[in-house]
Amino acid sequence: MSTPALAKPLDPEEDARAQQALKERGNLPRHIAIIMDGDRRWAAERKLPRTEGHRFARESVRDIVRACGQLQIQVLTLYTFSTENWSRPRLEVQTLMRWLRESLREETPELDANNVRLNAIGRTEGLPKSVQQELRAALEKTASNTGLLLNLALNYGGRSELVDACKSLAAQVQQGLLRPEQIDEERICRALYTAGMPDPDLLIRPSGEMRLSNFLTWQTVYTEIWFTPIYWPDFRRQHLYEAIRAYQQRHRRFGGA
Repeated sequence: MSTPALAKPLDPEEDARAQQALKERGNLPRHIAIIMDGDRRWAAERKLPRTEGHRFARESVRDIVRACGQLQIQVLTLYTFSTENWSRPRLEVQTLMRWLRESLREETPELDANNVRLNAIGRTEGLPKSVQQELRAALEKTASNTGLLLNLALNYGGRSELVDACKSLAAQVQQGLLRPEQIDEERICRALYTAGMPDPDLLIRPSGEMRLSNFLTWQTVYTEIWFTPIYWPDFRRQHLYEAIRAYQQRHRRFGGA
């Protein structure tokens, strides 16, 4: 099987200039969220097995995580595996879980060396035991790091997150720790998987689709959204920079004047 041509990487000097320009403009997003979409269509157009799209997409993740760290972005959240993805063909799901397990094992040393703290949001207890084991090891290894916070949304659904938050608040009411009238937006935020994190400033969706797909339902109410037709396996830091430049040109009013 021949290796498909991937996006050409930026020249290091060109990359340094691009990063410096973004920093000089100021107003960098604190939190970037990405719906990593288009792997299967990327593979289909190249007449490859659909799982190959997921495999080649791992380089996209590496490049974007490195670029966000270099730009000193506070939080990067990647929609890695949704609650709906379990309905995909069994072999595809098994392959995704295997590559997730391998990626956690292989990428954690670099994350740790680059001061990246790994975090997971979602119903991670529903993942295979072997994945949970590698995830725990990666979380523990990077727990004391103070740089980029990398959120992997695993077995995640925005509606499931709200259900879990409601259950948590209901339990507090039942235990007498909270009165119903005390439930407000702040308490709901504290009950979400993303408690303590800023809401996403910028959400990126590759592949040409224009929907949120049950991702960060509560947190994205005022998020700036950037769509691109580029499939995720072809997405590289130059596309990230393009999205950030577009974000920097927008005026966020949050419903005000």
